[in-house]
This record gives sequence, C-alpha cells and structure tokens, in this order.
Amino acid sequence: MSVENYDIIIIGTGAGGGTLAYELASTGKKILILERGGFLPREKENWSAADVYLRERYHTDEMWFDKDNKAFRPSTGYWVGGNTKVYGAALLRMRDRDFEEVSHKDGISPAWVVKYDEFEPYYTKAEELYTVHGQSGQDPTEPTRSAEFPYPAVSHEPRMQEISDGIQKQGLHPFNLPLGLKLNEVDRSLSTCIRCNTCDGFPCLVQAKGDSEINGIQPIRSFSNVTLLTNANVLKLLTNESGKQVNAVEVEIAGEVQTFSGNIIIVACGAVNSAALLLRSANDQHPQGLGNSSDQVGRNFMKHLCVAMVAIGLKPNPAKYQKTIAVSDFYWGDAEFPYPMGLVQNTGNVLKDMIPAEAPPLLAPLVKLVPNFELELIAEHTTGWWLQTEDLPDPNNRVRVVGEKLYLDYVPNNQEASDRLTKRWTEVLKNIDRDEQIIPFGIYPRNNIPLQAVGHQCGTCRFGDDPQTSVLDRNCRTHDVENLYVVDASFFPSSAAVNPTLTIIANAIRVADHLKSIL
Repeated sequence: MSVENYDIIIIGTGAGGGTLAYELASTGKKILILERGGFLPREKENWSAADVYLRERYHTDEMWFDKDNKAFRPSTGYWVGGNTKVYGAALLRMRDRDFEEVSHKDGISPAWVVKYDEFEPYYTKAEELYTVHGQSGQDPTEPTRSAEFPYPAVSHEPRMQEISDGIQKQGLHPFNLPLGLKLNEVDRSLSTCIRCNTCDGFPCLVQAKGDSEINGIQPIRSFSNVTLLTNANVLKLLTNESGKQVNAVEVEIAGEVQTFSGNIIIVACGAVNSAALLLRSANDQHPQGLGNSSDQVGRNFMKHLCVAMVAIGLKPNPAKYQKTIAVSDFYWGDAEFPYPMGLVQNTGNVLKDMIPAEAPPLLAPLVKLVPNFELELIAEHTTGWWLQTEDLPDPNNRVRVVGEKLYLDYVPNNQEASDRLTKRWTEVLKNIDRDEQIIPFGIYPRNNIPLQAVGHQCGTCRFGDDPQTSVLDRNCRTHDVENLYVVDASFFPSSAAVNPTLTIIANAIRVADHLKSIL
C-alpha cells in the first residue's frame, strides 16, 4: 500500500534519530518517524533486577550469529528511545586528541575529518538538551569548553566520597561523572530524579533519565507536522531507477507491508541494524547494498573492550546511587605503558539479583549455591566499576547479512591495553582497602563483557572525504545516494574510550543544522 509523501523520514528514535527529530520538528517540514518497537511500559518490573538482568525483560528475543555461526541473543532493545531507555546516562565528550590520529599498542586510531573544534558548540547544545550534570576543571583529560556544564555535578554520597578521597590520595584525579539526569539536589521536592539504586541498565520508572524518548520524542509528539509510527519494522529502502535517490521505505506494520515515500531519508537504527538495513536494500544499481561502492558498509564494527569489576570489602557501601566517580588518569597511558589504556567509572549499584547474572565464569557455579541472604550481604559490601578501552577499527570486524540471518563477525583487539588498565585499577582498589582496614581484605572479581552486550556499538558506516574508503561524507550523507543519511554511531571512524552517546547526540544536532540549511 502506497502512502503519502513526506519531506523527511527518520528511521529509529535512539540517541541519533530521537535527537534529530527534535531538532527538525520546528522546521515545519512534514516528518515521519518510524520506530521498530513501541513505548517501553512503565511498570514495577522497570526496577526489578531479576526481570532486567536475569530475565532480560527489555531485550529483544531475536537471534544474531557470530563469526563461527553460533547464535546469540543480543543485549539490545527496540523501544521509542532505543537503548537510551536503559543506558547509564553517562554523557562525556570525546577528548580533543581523540579526533586526531592516535598510536595504540595494537595499531592506529584514525583521525576524524571533522575535528573537536567543530563539534564543541554541538557538545554544548547536547549537554543542555540532555540535562547533563558535571563540573569542569576536575578531569585532567577534559577538552576545552566554551561553557560550563548546564547543571551542577551529581554529588557523591558519603561512602563514594571516601572512595574518591582514597583515589585522590594516590595522586590520581577522580572527577564527578557527567550524568544526564533530571535531578535537583538543592530542592529535592522539585527533583524528578530520586537517586535510586536501579538506574544503570534499568528503565527509569519516574522518567528522570535524559533519554531520547523523554528529551527528544515526547516534546514533539504534539506537532502537527510530525507523525510517529511505532511497531513499524523497516524492511528495506527502495531507490529510483538510477539508484541515485531513495524514493520509498518498505515497512512492516501489524503484519502488512506498507510503502512510504520521502524526499530525505535518515537511517538511525544503531550501528549494527543501520548497516544491516543498507545491506538488505541491495538492488541492481547497488548490488553490494546501498552506499556500499566502497565495500565499507558493515565493516570496522567497534564496541569498546569493557571489563566489569566489583570491589568486595569489609566496609559496607550503603550509597543508594553509586555511579558518580570517573578516573581518566590512564586514558593516554602512564610511565610504564606509554599507550592509551582507557577510562574508569562506577557502575550503578550491584544488587543481589544481579550477581547470578553478572558473575564471572569461574565464580558463576559457586554463586548459584549462595543463599539469598548471603547475596544480599555481598551486595551491601560491593562497589561496581566499569573499565573501557578503545576498540580499534578492523575491516574484518563487521556486520554481514546472509538471507534472513544477521552476522556479527568480531575478534577483540588492543587487549594488552585493556589488561594493563585492569591491573592498574586493581592496584588502586587494593591501596584504598589497605588504607581503610587494619587487616585488609578485598577481592576484585571481574568479567570481560561478551559480544552479545553490544552497547557502545559504532563504526559500521564511517564518514570521511574519500568515497573509496568511507560510506558517508562529513555531513553523514552517503557518498553514493544523494538523499540518504545515517545519523547514529555508525559514522564513527574510531571509538575513543569514552561513552559514545553524547557524541551521537552532538552529531545529530550538527547534521540537523546542515539539513536545515538545505531544506
């Protein structure tokens, strides 16, 4: 069934698509937003660790396949707001050096064609739009800023302040993690955020997280020029006879295939699914997939090398909201390892029902035998840490589509840098433990985050000036198709080592400004 024409069609409502829709809604142009999922339900299970972590209530049931043809269930969700509905709301700028070529132990992180100076004003707008709380001047690797954070830093609770002091005592520079929350600590009666222990990885029942549904889509739903269709699964993009333009989008809604036409088509499905959509849209003019004359669509998939570590000590941690500390002292390396290592930050609270789901492989069989009350005791004495190291682009790490199957071929690289960061951070935690206890006791189990945890995914449609080596131009338009844009983390030529979400948001605002100039 053919439906009326739109000026702009946006596919996906995550950090890229939701932000772009918000920025373009005020143009008055006729906009269609297509979202594969529905609105994430507000329900008690939003705050249930057993439902969220053990039963993966908000993740898709679909199966992807790895390079060995082994099926896995990806930890991704299809909702209005995409994966920002369950992210930890850590919103950091990439360092200015991240936009340049950087030498790593295992290879080169390539330069971006658009540098930090051009991104900077868009970072400022992104922080305002997503209510980012932070404090400049604390982070030793912080890039230059044209404005202070729009909201004050989220404070440390007493135990977290003690840990921060213990880190600082070792000559390091812990800083308040920039967070996108609707929090008012001056007058808590005016605060939407309640600083609960179910934030990182959980949907927010009180809608206090800066996510792309709440901050991007909801404010524009009343606009007469904006149409949002949920549970609308885009199957493929259809080009005109020349193949120079996409003139229609084929969508499955309630079991029926419908076709929508548009003047500008914007894909923002996440790095994996955006690449898969372009590949599935192959036709006679584009036999390898849309925008793929360079054979780069789907290649250079990155997701960070992430290690989840917990510090279990004698001293209890009663903090209700623990995710407030970040450390960047090892971002560019140290005296023993003159290569970038990465960023350290808190995870959210470690709850007893999370422990069986998140336990390292060697401990998992034992954890299953631990009674509930002892899991509660362990959780009360635990602080979670998240270590992330830059994943270098590799053309063999890629998204492939074979028939109906989506493959994610991936082999980790830059592993020594990640191992060094893990070892260095374990030493820091042990030193805190020694300072606080006459008889020190602490264990630091850790877990390398597996492939199915595809958060921080990026890089499958890199941007650049050379059509032979990139998919998108510097405005994120495909080199091959005149009216087709990709506006999510697919455009990243490198992953840096900070959370990618704020850069996705800033880039969406940047591309929106470009589109406004040509509409």
